[in-house]
Order: sequence, then C-alpha cells, then structure tokens
Amino acid sequence: MPSILESQPGLYRDLLPEFLMSEVPEETKATCSSCAMCKSSCGQAVAEEDESAQNYFRPETKCCTYHPNVPNYLIGAVLADDRPEASEGRRRIEEKIRERVGVTPYGINAPAKYSLLYQSSKEFFGRASGMRCPYYVDEQGGLCSIWRYRESVCSTYFCKHVAGADGRKFWMTLKGYLTLVETQLMRYAAFRLEPEYLLGEKHPAEPPARKLTREELEERSPSERDYQKLWGNWVGLEKDFYTECFKIVSSLSKVEVEKILGFDGEASLALLKKYHRAAVFPVLPKKLKLNPDLTVKWLRDPVQGDQVALGGYSELDAVALSVDAFTLLKDFDGQSEVGAVRARWRQEKSTDFADEVLLELAQARVLVE
Repeated sequence: MPSILESQPGLYRDLLPEFLMSEVPEETKATCSSCAMCKSSCGQAVAEEDESAQNYFRPETKCCTYHPNVPNYLIGAVLADDRPEASEGRRRIEEKIRERVGVTPYGINAPAKYSLLYQSSKEFFGRASGMRCPYYVDEQGGLCSIWRYRESVCSTYFCKHVAGADGRKFWMTLKGYLTLVETQLMRYAAFRLEPEYLLGEKHPAEPPARKLTREELEERSPSERDYQKLWGNWVGLEKDFYTECFKIVSSLSKVEVEKILGFDGEASLALLKKYHRAAVFPVLPKKLKLNPDLTVKWLRDPVQGDQVALGGYSELDAVALSVDAFTLLKDFDGQSEVGAVRARWRQEKSTDFADEVLLELAQARVLVE
C-alpha cells in the first residue's frame, strides 16, 4: 500500500508528522487516466441529449470541474521547478500572475464569479466544460499541469473508495488537516515577507456572499490602485514573492511546523488517526441490517443474470450483487448477531458470504449497524 503522503506535494515529507508516512489503501477504483466515472470508459459514447449522461462525467472534464486555490508556497514550488515536464504548469501559473485575477500574497485563488457559480449548483460537477480547471491539460487523456503541487482538495478527492464510506471519511478528514496546514503555512510565509498584509487583517479569499462587481463579473484584473494596495512593494515581483514563500516553508523543520499548527493541528491529526484506523483496519460489526436509505437499481443482463446495483454511501459508487445475494442480505435485521445469521444460512441454505465480502458491504454502507 502507498503512504498517505505519496499522493501529496513532496515538500510535506520533511514538514509533517511521521504518522503521515503510514500506509493507506490505494484507491484503485478511482482511475484518473481512464476515468471510472466516464461512460466512454465502458466503451459507450455519451451524447449531450442522452438522459443517462447525468450519471456520468464528461471525458473532456472528468472530475476536474474545480478551480483550486493554490497557496503561495506551492505556487513558488511550481515556479522553482525547472524540469521540462513542469514547463506547462509554470506557463499557466505565470499567465495567471500576468492576468492578476485572484492573485494575492496568500496564493492564487479562483475568480469571484467562478466561486459563486461553483456554490450555486452541483449538477455541473464533472460535466460542464465551462467550469474546467485552468490547469487541466487536454493532451494524454486529460492531466493536471501542476499535479506535483496540487492543493488539498485536489489531492484528496476520489470518486470511489476501496474502503467505502470509511475511506471517504478518511480522505475528507485528511483534506481538513491539509487545509489547516495550507492556511497556516501560507499565512506564516506571507507574514515573514510582508507583515503588514497579515496585520492589516487581510485574509484568504472566501467565496463571495455578495453581489459581484462589474470587474469580477467580467473576470477583469483589479484596478491598479487596488492591486497596489494589495501587494505593496511586491507589485511586479509576484513571482519572486511566491518563490521566497516556497523557500521559507521548505526550510522549516517538523517541530517548527507543529508549533505553527498549534492545538488545531494536534486535534486534527488525532481525528485523522481515528479515521485512518477505520479505513485500514476495519472490524465487522456484531449486528447488521440492510441500510434503510439504500438506493436499489435493477440491472437486466440476459448473459450474467439479473443483478442489483446498491448505493449505500455515495451516488457515485454502487455495489453490484446478484438478486439471490441481495435477497440473503434482507436476513440481517439489526437484532440478530451476524454470526447467528450466517450459521443459519449454512445450516438451512448451504451458503454464506466470505468475510471480506461482508466487510466490503459494511464499508460501502449497504449494511449498517
């Protein structure tokens, strides 16, 4: 199994607690190069007018319909990476800096209009090309040009999870921890370079809970006066600022980072350890019942026989079972112990589920306590 930090920016390996080198299940069900949520991955094309298209992602967007807010030190890491394969990411970051939209000492954020649209609907996710990430590269099946330095949302999102709901809870908790790391480290770096930015009570951009200005609606750069006020002596030196932020953060020790994160970091890490145990070392509950909120979709297959697709914890991740197997699960009533139900199956029906199958169904929340 890969380590937790294997999917995160490399500089974190020298900054974050040793626990984050712990192993975590590889999310083999979420395949980026051949998107598991695209109907075309199953050899089927999806037309816009196809009603079933709403159940799939578009192959030209996949799950990359999100504009990341990249913290200053990770922007600096992109700019400092002179490898040829990093050139497209550098080019796109430099273009963002030239445009000045969402460019702040804390990092490069989504335009206000984009954030407002993102908040307003969930139907677009994975489907609307107009919401596609600016760092997405069409070539080679759609890849991220800043993949090595992606922020917490992008580095912890998976459409499906090997450990089901327990896996999703773990990755969401990791996202919360890494968001804290990003917030504190980008504030620390900005403060070291331009104390007045923090002392002036300026904070990372939040999605706007207000009407947009005309400039924001048209995604135009801020006025020269506003931009000068924002950046002070660093106007025109934004790339240098971001690179220095990267150097400041990279030079920190684990002990210094722990101090910067404070009690919030300690509490967040403890929570992460809890959900890591649930995902990596799951235990089958003594009593189970069929999830009353389960979504059931009947699948007609003349070759393999009729099946049911069961959605327990996510609309994106269903478990397929034969009709006979699904019928057996109804014997779990939440009152009898799992062992007693299985003993009755073996005695009366000469059948049973393997331990790992029941565990998978429990993690997928097809069966619940």
